[in-house]
Amino acid sequence: ARWPSDGEPFTQPFDLIHTANLLHISPWPCCAGLMAGAARHLTPDGLLVVYGPFIEADVPTAPSNLAFDADLRRRDPAWGLRPLDDVRREAQAAGLELAQRHALPANNLLLVFTRSR
Repeated sequence: ARWPSDGEPFTQPFDLIHTANLLHISPWPCCAGLMAGAARHLTPDGLLVVYGPFIEADVPTAPSNLAFDADLRRRDPAWGLRPLDDVRREAQAAGLELAQRHALPANNLLLVFTRSR
């Protein structure tokens, strides 16, 4: 809920916050924490860049991602590939919006969030 969790708070906002392979190997509340923290600590034109695998409503999920999701959920029921629409809703609740979506190799996405205009 608080960034940083230990020590003094940040003294200056960030132009860029990047996370890779976080949301699918952490409990769902981490997504809300990521979005709220990014909204709190980004400059007005700052970017939150999120990389990893996601499930998209209108895009067929690759069999390898379905198997990966099942394996993650077997290891920890709180883990798993996140629906992009749910991630987008968490961002909107924090005052961020999905500005860019880039498909990358190995069925991953690079998502760029900005402050809502």
